[in-house]
Amino acid sequence: SISEPKLQETSASIRLDILDAIASANKGHIGGAFSCVELLVALFHGGLLKYDSTLPDWKERDYFILSKGHTGVALYAILVSIGFLKKKQLMKLNQEQILGEHPDARIPGVEADSGSLGHGLGIATGLALSNRMDKKDNQTVVLLGDGECYEGSTWEAALFAAHLGLNNLFAIVDRNRQIVNDFTENVNRLEPLAEKWSAFGWVVREINGHNFEDIFKAFHDFRIRNTTKPVLILANTVKGKGVSFMEGELEWHHGGIGGNNYKLARQEILTQLKEFPSE
Repeated sequence: SISEPKLQETSASIRLDILDAIASANKGHIGGAFSCVELLVALFHGGLLKYDSTLPDWKERDYFILSKGHTGVALYAILVSIGFLKKKQLMKLNQEQILGEHPDARIPGVEADSGSLGHGLGIATGLALSNRMDKKDNQTVVLLGDGECYEGSTWEAALFAAHLGLNNLFAIVDRNRQIVNDFTENVNRLEPLAEKWSAFGWVVREINGHNFEDIFKAFHDFRIRNTTKPVLILANTVKGKGVSFMEGELEWHHGGIGGNNYKLARQEILTQLKEFPSE
């Protein structure tokens, strides 16, 4: 198994790549990309998801859908780290090639176009149902933003997945409590969010989305389920996590980064990397 310091080092490295890519593109959703880094690292580097780094379309793979597709740069950085993409592609984000701000199904390792919020859970529900009908043991994981929990289509899919008893489906809500221009509870209150998902027929596990021990505990029965209910992991996170002046600040939802801000952010992340010497 991979040690926690190694996973933390990988997370800092992923944040550095996200920062550099957004600086190069001069725009991107940096806050929400940073809030989900540990979740993605646990899935792809922590031994949770089955995939073949030489074969993106491997038939035995587990399926991952990034429903909060505006943070596609975080997924691209992960796909670079596992060998599906090259770093030089990532550093040309939004520049005359396939890596735009939202994931495109033509990208190796991307299962579906996403970013039109509220679609990802429906796609994941369909994949989980298809795999069950085909008697496959592939698992499906979908990562949603908490702002997506305003969407009616999210709740339609949540209702249907529970009705079908899709115990091969895990959904994660990146609960950073912010959307494009304000805090979720100021715009349209989501709380009590855990109770809502539970009432829709899901097993709900609330965790610290930056804590690897919490994340792995939430997936303890990922392969062998003794219930017919799908799982909802409510991951409490910090938007802009990893750079002190971005954390919890609304202005870092979307935009470019350069000049002194870029230098300061880069220095903070490089300092974190030095805390975790390579094994």
